[in-house]
Amino acid sequence: MRKTECLAMILAGGQGSRLGALTKKIAKPAVPFGGKYRIIDFPLSNCANSGIDKVGVLTQYRPLELHNYLASGSAWDLDQKDGGIFILPPYAREKGADWYQGTADAIYQNLNFIDLADPEYVLILSGDHIYTMDYSWMLEAHKMNKAEATIGVIEVPWEEAPRFGIMNTDKTGRIEEFEEKPAKPKSNLASMGIYVFNKNFLKKYLEEDAKDETSSHDFGKNIIPKMLQDKARLYSYAFEGYWKDVGTIESLWQANMDLLQDEPPFDLKGEKRIYSSTQSMPPHYIGPDAKVKNSMISEGSMVLGEVENSVIFPGVRIGKGVKVTNSVIMPSTIIRDGAVVDYAILAQNCEVAAGAKVVGELGAITVVAEGETVVAEDSGKQAG
Repeated sequence: MRKTECLAMILAGGQGSRLGALTKKIAKPAVPFGGKYRIIDFPLSNCANSGIDKVGVLTQYRPLELHNYLASGSAWDLDQKDGGIFILPPYAREKGADWYQGTADAIYQNLNFIDLADPEYVLILSGDHIYTMDYSWMLEAHKMNKAEATIGVIEVPWEEAPRFGIMNTDKTGRIEEFEEKPAKPKSNLASMGIYVFNKNFLKKYLEEDAKDETSSHDFGKNIIPKMLQDKARLYSYAFEGYWKDVGTIESLWQANMDLLQDEPPFDLKGEKRIYSSTQSMPPHYIGPDAKVKNSMISEGSMVLGEVENSVIFPGVRIGKGVKVTNSVIMPSTIIRDGAVVDYAILAQNCEVAAGAKVVGELGAITVVAEGETVVAEDSGKQAG
């Protein structure tokens, strides 16, 4: 394996329990998004657009569909001879097989892979955030600051700051303090879960953390505080743009709805476009009596009823007399004649029977799990 300047490691093994029924059968990064994408398309596309061509994807929870989706990495131009996507599940070592115990432990278990790539820098990313970003600018800032670690941050509303890990910095951007979900935050600079580390610096702290039996083996809880305690050169990198952690039903629904604006807050098809590995399908069909307003209708779908303010994925069938509003309908779901769907997310391969209702409300989106059928007397399952 040739030497590379920057190796990306994407943490994509999370169960995503807060997404409830949507992650019963698939890992959170594999959850469909935006009509033709999956959540993991964002960090992968960002890597490709940033000139980072060697990417390790750390998988764990229900990885089969995610592995199949990633395939050779050709969809993101990451199938090069000396680069590419490398799937990194937990594996049997001399002491037996262990699940990844935390974000830091996941990287620690793959230090042999990092050593083999021998990068100068390691970029660590979450596989479950929606945003477009050129990581090369962050890497350049890391070099200019002579930093040992750089953490991507974004300003969040002050009332939301207690939900995040908060970075307190001096006027140069050097991080002086890290607060994990503080009740009374001193700043509103939230960690984005994006890190650039000097390789040897990172390796030292991971090896020390692995020996600590009291550690949670987590970057936010253990590694970053220890680096700050040692007065290491940690800097923030301020990101200005759209970024959303789609870790809850409501945030995932809202991120889909954000795409329906006349001028969406982030661009899927611009110079730094988002790529996907979706299957090629025939054009969508809109029936003669259908009504479609302010919606995304993906290829391979058929609409015979009414669709408003909704995102419709490939292969969806919407029957006559159906009303779909304020909803996200994932691939190959069938909504039969006369059904009503409002403020809902329907996972892939669902069926809503004729005359059935799946109705939620703003702030309490109703979810139907993959492969389930909603019959006429069933109002669906409330998101928990």
